[in-house]
Amino acid sequence: MIAPKPKKKWRPSLGQIVFGVLALVATLPLVGLFFFRIYDNQLIRQTQAELIAQSRVLAAVYAEEVTARLASGIVLGAEIPPEARPDASDEVTPIRPLLDLLANDLFVRRPDAREAVRPADPAYVAIGARLLPVIRETQKVTLAGFRVLDPQGVVIAGRDEMGRSLAHIEEVAAALKGTYSAALRIRIPDKAPPPIYSISRGVGVHVFSAMPVVVDDHVAGVIYTSRTPRNIFEHLYVERGKFIAAGSAIILTTLLVGLIVSRTITRPMRELVDRAGRIGRNDPQGFRPLAHYGTRDFAELAEHFFAMAAQLARRSNYIRNFSAHLTHELKSPLTSIKGAAELMLDSLQASSARLTPAEQERFLSNILGDAERLDRMAQRLRELARAEAVQQNETSSLADVIPPLRERFPTVQIETRGVLERQIGLSSETLLIVLTHLADNAARHDARTISLEAADHADQLVLKVGNDGSPISPANRERIFDAFFTTRRDSGGTGMGLAIVRAIMMSHGGEISLLPAEHDVRFELRLPARGEPRQTHLK
Repeated sequence: MIAPKPKKKWRPSLGQIVFGVLALVATLPLVGLFFFRIYDNQLIRQTQAELIAQSRVLAAVYAEEVTARLASGIVLGAEIPPEARPDASDEVTPIRPLLDLLANDLFVRRPDAREAVRPADPAYVAIGARLLPVIRETQKVTLAGFRVLDPQGVVIAGRDEMGRSLAHIEEVAAALKGTYSAALRIRIPDKAPPPIYSISRGVGVHVFSAMPVVVDDHVAGVIYTSRTPRNIFEHLYVERGKFIAAGSAIILTTLLVGLIVSRTITRPMRELVDRAGRIGRNDPQGFRPLAHYGTRDFAELAEHFFAMAAQLARRSNYIRNFSAHLTHELKSPLTSIKGAAELMLDSLQASSARLTPAEQERFLSNILGDAERLDRMAQRLRELARAEAVQQNETSSLADVIPPLRERFPTVQIETRGVLERQIGLSSETLLIVLTHLADNAARHDARTISLEAADHADQLVLKVGNDGSPISPANRERIFDAFFTTRRDSGGTGMGLAIVRAIMMSHGGEISLLPAEHDVRFELRLPARGEPRQTHLK
C-alpha cells in the first residue's frame, strides 16, 4: 500500500523553527520593556502615597497653627458639605492612591499661576513663614515640591509663585472644597529640547497632590505637593553597565543554545534526511553512518532507520533475484510443453510423417511431467507467501507436530529428545511446513534417520535437525538456502524447500544455519520461545 503524499504547502524547516524560537527567546527581554508601563504605574501610585503622607503631616501642623489663631479672628474658608465630611465615628480614614497611567489619567502640564484677586491674609502669610523652614528641610530629603495655599488658593509658602493664585487648577479647586484630589500631568522638561539622557529623569510625568487643611469643618488651606515618580528606566540608566553585561550574557547564551540545538538536533536531522534521499536514489553512500548523532534518541532513530533501509534493500535485491530465477525456472518447462504441443499439432496437420503412438506417449508424458513440475513450483510459491506472512499470537510445540511428521515420512526413522513441549511463536501448520521441508530434503538425499534435539535457551528454543543422508559438498554449502538451487532437478526438485524454511524463520524472528559436519547433515534452528520451559522426552 502506497502512503498518501502530504499536501503541497509551505512548511517551515526544523532549522527555521529553531531559529524562530531562539529569536523569540532573545527578544523576550525587549518585549518586557512594553510591560514596564505597568511597573511605572505602580511607581506612580507609590509616589502618590508618599505625597499623601508628607502633605498630611504638614496639613496637621498647618491646622494647629490656624486653630491657635481662631481667637484672634482668622478667617476660614468654605464650609465642607455634611455629606463630604468624614464620619466622626471612624478612627482611621485612609486616602488610597488611585492614579492610573494605564487608564489614561494623564492631564496636560500644570497651568501657570495667576494673579490673586486679593492678597493673602497676613495671618496666613505668617503661618506660611513658620512652615517654610520645615518645607525646605523636607524637600532636601524627598525632592518633592511643596506649596502651601490659603483658603482662597493663594500661595503663602513655597520656593516659587509666592502671592499668586492656584485656585483655577482642577485638583486645587477640589481641595478648596474639602476633597482630597490628585492629578497626573505631563512633566515640564528642564531644558528644551530634552537631552538624550533625560531617560534618567523619569517617565515624563509629574504627580500632583492637593491635601485640604480642615479646621472646624471649614477649609483652612491646601498643601499642594508634586514630584516626579521613580521608574524602571531610571534604574536601567543607573545600572546601565550591568544591563549591558546582562544583554551580552543573553546574546551569548542564545548563541550557545543555538549551537547546542544545531549540533544535537538540526545537523543530525539534515544528515538523516540526506541519507534517506541517497538511499531512495540507490546511492551506496546513503548507508554511511552519520557524522554526529547528537542525542541518544537520534542515535536510536538512525539505528532503526538504517536497519529498516538495509532490510528493504535486501528485500528489494531478493525480489529482483527471485523474479529472475523464477522466470528462468518457469521458462524451461513452459518451453518444453510448448515444443511438445507444437510437434503433436504439426503431426496432426501433416498428411505424412505422423507421430507414432510411442512418440505421442513420450511427448504427452513430457507435458504431464512439466505440468506437475509447474504445479509443485506453484505450491512452493504459495507456501513461501504464507511463510512470509507472520501470524500473530499463534503458538505451538514440537510435541504437536512430531506425530503428523512421522505419518508423512513412514520410511524414515524420526528420533526426538530434549525440550519438546516448550511453546514457540509459530503455528503448528507453519512449524510442520518447516520440518516437512527439512525431512523431505533429507529423504531425497537417501537419509534413513532424522534426529530432532531441542534445548531451551532463555527466550529461544534451539532445535538441531540432523540426518544420515548424503553429505553436502563444500561448494554447495553456501548456496543451499538460495531459491531454486537444487542438485536433483532431474528427479523433480524445485530448489524452494530450504528457501521457504529460511523465509519462515526470518519472518518469525528466528534463524536457521547449516552446522559444520563431514559425514552427515545438521541444521540449527533458533525458534522464538513462549512461556516457561518444560522438559519432555519423546522417542
